[in-house]
Amino acid sequence: AMAYWGLSLVAMDNPFTWPLTGKALVDGLAQVEKAKSAQTATPRERAYVAAAEAFFKDAGKIPAQTRQLQYELSLEKMTRDYPQDAEAKILHAMVQSANFDPNDKAYTNQLKATGVLEKLYVELPDHPGVSHYLIHSYDFPPLAHRGLQAAYRYRDTAPSAPHALHMPSHIFTRIGLWEDSVTANESVLKTTKAARTVLHSFDYMVYAWLQLGKDASAQKILRDIHAMPKVDDIALVSGYALAAIPARLLVERGRWAEAAQLKAFPDEIDYSWPSLPHANAIRIFARGLGAARSGSPRAARGELAQLVKLKSDMAEAKLHYWADQADIQMKVVEAWTLKAEGNPVAAVAMLREAAGHEDRTEKVAVTPGPIKPARELFGEMLAELGQHAEAVAEFEAVLKKEPNRLAAVWGAARSAEQLGDRSRARGHFTAVAKLLSAADAGHPELKMASDFLAR
Repeated sequence: AMAYWGLSLVAMDNPFTWPLTGKALVDGLAQVEKAKSAQTATPRERAYVAAAEAFFKDAGKIPAQTRQLQYELSLEKMTRDYPQDAEAKILHAMVQSANFDPNDKAYTNQLKATGVLEKLYVELPDHPGVSHYLIHSYDFPPLAHRGLQAAYRYRDTAPSAPHALHMPSHIFTRIGLWEDSVTANESVLKTTKAARTVLHSFDYMVYAWLQLGKDASAQKILRDIHAMPKVDDIALVSGYALAAIPARLLVERGRWAEAAQLKAFPDEIDYSWPSLPHANAIRIFARGLGAARSGSPRAARGELAQLVKLKSDMAEAKLHYWADQADIQMKVVEAWTLKAEGNPVAAVAMLREAAGHEDRTEKVAVTPGPIKPARELFGEMLAELGQHAEAVAEFEAVLKKEPNRLAAVWGAARSAEQLGDRSRARGHFTAVAKLLSAADAGHPELKMASDFLAR
């Protein structure tokens, strides 16, 4: 019975990527039914099976969020009924943390989970689940520094598990430890060729390489993906990575005309698949932003219309988080289109709204961060309009949430320089020079930072 129960957990997949859809729900329920039919020795075993059943049963009738909460409450009851069962506590903490409200800036669920996990961390320092779920629970800007010890511990606890080698980079990314993130994900590539794991690690690596000015290393990852065997099981995480990686390479570097022409990547993948609207939205967002910022507002409005349709598709599919992200993307593209059409006042108001909207939400475990933060884009618009005092404030606000983001540090340095605030500019240009200390030769931001500091 417990073997079948274990297989039902496999079908559940990663709770931090829920809602679960499709065949996995059918497979999971089948395993639960087998577990119920098999022999169980104790009420405790039956309680584990019943908890899994609460997650899978009547998936066609009961909304995913309701079933996820039922599962969480079933596990919570187990922690009361069997207070010595550490595994029940760990599973409950994981699910409780995964069931967080993206708009809850008090991080209620995450901190309840870490309250349990931190105690278990003392009792069971080498338990891989404890470190793993602490990292997930602390994978948010205000909390990330608390997860650093667990990040290093998890890597050393389970060095043969590719996911354990990758997970520390979630904390490293939140803190801006880019070299550590690259090292963590490079170690993953030495242990597995599984496309789903590799693509997720590639996305984190590209994000980190770009902050360090190592564009050639980031670009090489595209060639590495092309060299991979065809990926047949494109899912939420791998689909996101395949869309995000080429978009990041263009958007992070302001290659707007190229972004406006961004194609689905790799070519054989159809991003209009009903299961991948979130991935398609990334590509359309990059195209729309690229068109607007390269002086083609009419083309941008065409991409915007596609984003509206994708948002509707995601809402209909009950992918509420991704629909909300598409709403932010729509506001960003609309804002830059308004600017390209000669309406800067409306553009600033719209982009301010987009930045506030993004601040009210949280990233999920699927991504190291947005393709480009809305508030960073807001700072860039203000700088282009000559509003450098406001721009510096926006860039510095980004850095409080996303430490060591190159574009935000660079934007703050340039706007401070334009204001004549030499002390502030020196601080930011020093940070630029430090970030780019091992950058590709001829990196323009490094040269400009070095020239300023030399003067």
